[in-house]
Amino acid sequence: MDTVSPELLRKFDVSGPRYTSYPTADRFVEAFTAADYVSALEQRRDGPAAMVSPLSLYVHIPFCESLCYYCACNKIITKHHERAAEYLRYLSREVDLHIAHLGAGQVVSQLHLGGGTPTFLTDAELHELMSMLKRSFTLAPHGEYSIEVDPRTVDAKRLATLKELGFNRLSFGVQDFDPEVQAAVHRIQPAEQVFALVASARALGFESINVDLIYGLPKQTPESFDRTLEQIASLRPDRIALYAYAHLPERFKPQRRIITVELPGAPAKVSMLSQSLNAFEKAGYVYIGMDHFALPDDALAVAKRQGRLHRNFQGYSTQPDCDLIALGVSSIGRVGATYSQNAKTLDDYYDILNHGNFPVVRGLALTRDDVVRRAVIMAIMCQGNLPFEAIELAHLLDFKKYFAAELESLKALQEQGLVQVNDTCIQVTPMGWFFVRAVAMVFDSHLQTDRTRARFSKIL
Repeated sequence: MDTVSPELLRKFDVSGPRYTSYPTADRFVEAFTAADYVSALEQRRDGPAAMVSPLSLYVHIPFCESLCYYCACNKIITKHHERAAEYLRYLSREVDLHIAHLGAGQVVSQLHLGGGTPTFLTDAELHELMSMLKRSFTLAPHGEYSIEVDPRTVDAKRLATLKELGFNRLSFGVQDFDPEVQAAVHRIQPAEQVFALVASARALGFESINVDLIYGLPKQTPESFDRTLEQIASLRPDRIALYAYAHLPERFKPQRRIITVELPGAPAKVSMLSQSLNAFEKAGYVYIGMDHFALPDDALAVAKRQGRLHRNFQGYSTQPDCDLIALGVSSIGRVGATYSQNAKTLDDYYDILNHGNFPVVRGLALTRDDVVRRAVIMAIMCQGNLPFEAIELAHLLDFKKYFAAELESLKALQEQGLVQVNDTCIQVTPMGWFFVRAVAMVFDSHLQTDRTRARFSKIL
């Protein structure tokens, strides 16, 4: 990590996709309808994938009790917990629609509850949701079952309930331990509370505990964030996700409450990123890629060492590349060579389900070129190694001819020490892993024809 200089970090402080999919979600179109989604489901049901490939499930719980000013997620701020009961009834309808087209008992090896705040649901409601899913799908014995947790909404007893329900992975939203920063983003949660919860989670036997951090928040300084990094090293979660705050108040209304002059400047953000990389390395974490770090014995680090790393809409995963069924308002899924997204408002989501239809409002059917480039980009993002022959055999093409322009563009990144290119493969260097999005962007034909990148977050 010492070779990752502040100058190089500044050079690549540009916007770009996160590549949880390719093509990216901004390319989805309304011409992709619920009928197209049904066709994709039925092709899976009638094809070989139904027998050999497990599913991944994502369930979006949009409710939050209070507003975090930095948040860019699809959420509904409310203290009316009775709204969750209605939402679960509609989730049940959406599940029933899937079972009608897929058949009951499809094997699921990965489940993720995101939000919003999944722990907005009561214990009884979480029981109801998990019972609904277990009635309809078969959860594999050794799968990944994770839930995002707002530390302000749980105690040790609630964590025990999550363990009883079958969750084996937790993700705590911390962002920053500094009290002034927490006040500036309207999210007060004492460090002592998080430490106690992590200790309880470990005692309960959760397999992996993740902590989310954000740098670039208002009132953050390199000095204050260094104190947070020291506390994280002491907390020692199994995984760390380190995100750069993207201030886009014109797109996300909550961010308009952030006082712009209190945001750290670019030099301070680069300093915070640089010291984070060094702090995590010193604490013994393995750099997985992009914004993910893990302890050497965590399943994510093991998957990277063994070349089994995958990537989907929830980020890096140890599970095989599989179809993702997305449930709930605004959720994005993938089935076969298609992507789909549900209605973004509750009113639209409920109304479509009331008519007995899937709440899909946009999506994309991939072209052959999209499929080829998806394979290339995911190999770069997950393995950092791209043998030409693997793509040639899988897609019946001549790699050097098909990607002649891209190989020419990679020369600049090779000169900067980010990749090594020879006659048989492309290899991302150890330093290049920190800029892997920049490498993947070279193969993004949509991005190359549309250089308007303001809609994306910074790649660092």
